Amino acid sequence: MNRKQLEKLGVPPACVPVAIRCLSTAAEKGTGFGLKGKRAKESITALLADADAFAADPVWADFAAALKEHHDERVGEPDRPPVHYTAWECPTAEDAIDPGAHDQMRAACRVPSAVGAALMPDAHIGYGLPIGGVLACENAVIPYAVGVDIACRMKLSVLDMPVESLATRRNAYRESLEKGTRFGVGVEHTPRQQHDVMDLDWNVTRITREKKDTAWKQLGTSGSGNHFVEFGELVVDERSDDLGLDPGRYVALLSHSGSRGAGAAVCSTYSQIAQRLLPKRYAEFGRLGWLSLDSEEGQAYWAAMNLMGEYAAANHAVIHRLVAKLLGAHVVGGVENHHNFAWKETHNPDGRGEREVIVHRKGATPAAAGELGVIPGSMGTPAFVVRGRGVAASLKSASHGAGRRMSRRQANDTFRFGAEQKRLAADGVEVLAAGADEVPGVYKDIHAVMAAQQDLVDVLARFEPRLVKMCGDGSRAED
Repeated sequence: MNRKQLEKLGVPPACVPVAIRCLSTAAEKGTGFGLKGKRAKESITALLADADAFAADPVWADFAAALKEHHDERVGEPDRPPVHYTAWECPTAEDAIDPGAHDQMRAACRVPSAVGAALMPDAHIGYGLPIGGVLACENAVIPYAVGVDIACRMKLSVLDMPVESLATRRNAYRESLEKGTRFGVGVEHTPRQQHDVMDLDWNVTRITREKKDTAWKQLGTSGSGNHFVEFGELVVDERSDDLGLDPGRYVALLSHSGSRGAGAAVCSTYSQIAQRLLPKRYAEFGRLGWLSLDSEEGQAYWAAMNLMGEYAAANHAVIHRLVAKLLGAHVVGGVENHHNFAWKETHNPDGRGEREVIVHRKGATPAAAGELGVIPGSMGTPAFVVRGRGVAASLKSASHGAGRRMSRRQANDTFRFGAEQKRLAADGVEVLAAGADEVPGVYKDIHAVMAAQQDLVDVLARFEPRLVKMCGDGSRAED
């Protein structure tokens, strides 16, 4: 019998290894209970019903003891039901949230410290918490509910360039993207770029101290996967005091990138610590392992996570500085926001009153009342500048993009980048570099996603991509 079969019978996850070991011993001793078949199922069922009866059994004593220990650990624990979550679903079947993401969300809602949750319309399967998942916890942070690419971020800069220059000075735009950006796993800048973020205290944890040099080398670069830098037209239909823009069309620069190798190392280090510290009775949570903010480990992760937030913001600042300078343009306005982060916020997630909770937004955009953000579509569809409406049921959140319809492997089997590049060019979008796993067809319809969350955000402007650069070297996706 395998782990899945044993857990289906009711074996606690923490006791599964002992059960498998005892089943193997039974097979070796020829007791007839073996690893497979009806007899194995009968013996496991009998042990679950009365472990004490097997306490002295030469084959099953260890399993019986493990079951008893697990039971004793749980005595006195409150029988708290999972928290409820609300999902914002797209109206179209092809853009619906896949069942696996719902399964992951339901598992997250069982975390002992969880007090509120929501699932955004772009949701799809991730590690631990699904992409598009929002989870509020009391005094605990979950590294994998933040994500691997900590503080992955959107940044839009409005430039003082005439819109017609996107056509008349096309080569200048191309060159500024080609020379001003770097993409790929492990890619670095030579010479190193400068930003005040490198003067912050990188000694807050061992891992940030060790990764400072890597972070400096990668400052101003983008990873693989869905990271991009692109030029386009920002369309403002009505006067926006939030943006300080009159109706019209503007040249804008839009980027999506995060905390690179340093952020990934922080996630890996502290997720492993969180999982190692899980009590046996909670072993089933695995990648949803948490760190109490009262613990030394929790405080260390919190400090490292916030440093990665500062670093990700600096990363975008350098990218925009380099590209704008090469183009000979100046920034006259803009919007930016994190996702893949955890915030200390005040909410009333379960009706027990307003209080501070830790809100994890893994692939979700903060959308408090009046808060500005950017929600991208794909390389061939619009991005939207939005203002949050502060909806309590969503924990004041919205989607972080269109969301994937298919895995990267399926995308590479389905699409050919060259053909998609030609099709996009016919639609007025020039793609300098990318992969078949990021073409528009792998994403949900951004218009359906925006329609599904019109109660969460107001649209202030839309960004129409014209010149796009992504990672085209085939390196493994980091997102």
